[in-house]
Amino acid sequence: MPRSIIRLIIVGCVASLGACSTLRAPAVKNTSKTFTTVVVDAGHGGKDTGAYRRYGPPEKIVALDVAQRLDRKLRESQLKTVMTRSSDVFIPLNDRVAIENAQKKAIFVSIHFNDSRRRGIRGFETYYHSGPSADLANRIQEKLMTIPHSANRGVHTANFRVLRLATCPAVLVECGFLSNRAEGGQARDWEYRELLADRIAEAVVEQRYGPGVYRASSQVAAQSQPQAESPSGGTGIAPGTPHR
Repeated sequence: MPRSIIRLIIVGCVASLGACSTLRAPAVKNTSKTFTTVVVDAGHGGKDTGAYRRYGPPEKIVALDVAQRLDRKLRESQLKTVMTRSSDVFIPLNDRVAIENAQKKAIFVSIHFNDSRRRGIRGFETYYHSGPSADLANRIQEKLMTIPHSANRGVHTANFRVLRLATCPAVLVECGFLSNRAEGGQARDWEYRELLADRIAEAVVEQRYGPGVYRASSQVAAQSQPQAESPSGGTGIAPGTPHR
């Protein structure tokens, strides 16, 4: 093979390696104890419904509802919040990454619900990617496990784009399986969604200020099992109808 061709191949390989290096995960600033802003991300939205099973409403709707409740609770705890979406709109993943990385002294919490072909699978999962995110992920999972009759599916690392490309501590919370009869039914209940938001908010506030600071909302159900109906006589969310 002529030397000129070999030289071109070598140059091309070096250029490719340089391009690959730009795709590496960015450096993460450890603001897990000093953050003043929480980016609250409601998964899916708009044309992206997320999980949609017979037992629960579309994921995009319940994820938004929990995210809005979490946003309110964090603001009541004197933390600044930024929501990636506050209505039923589609936000591309790269835009979500841009929103989280635009904040200074922040953390990122993404709210989702799970799905499985096996209807018996249930429980909470929390994901993270970077080392500085691990403590927050574990704290959120621990608080969710204080909900009666909950199932622990653990804390795991994941390569989700909103976690991998975050420059701040970032976690993704799976708030139960819509494909499971019990958890899908609970997701329809406004008190249960309030309870989910309350436990996540408690973890975030404790992560920043320490134990004993957070005050739970008076709306959180005192019963060991959430009530089946909201004060209006319904579940609080009509399947397929965005809740605002």
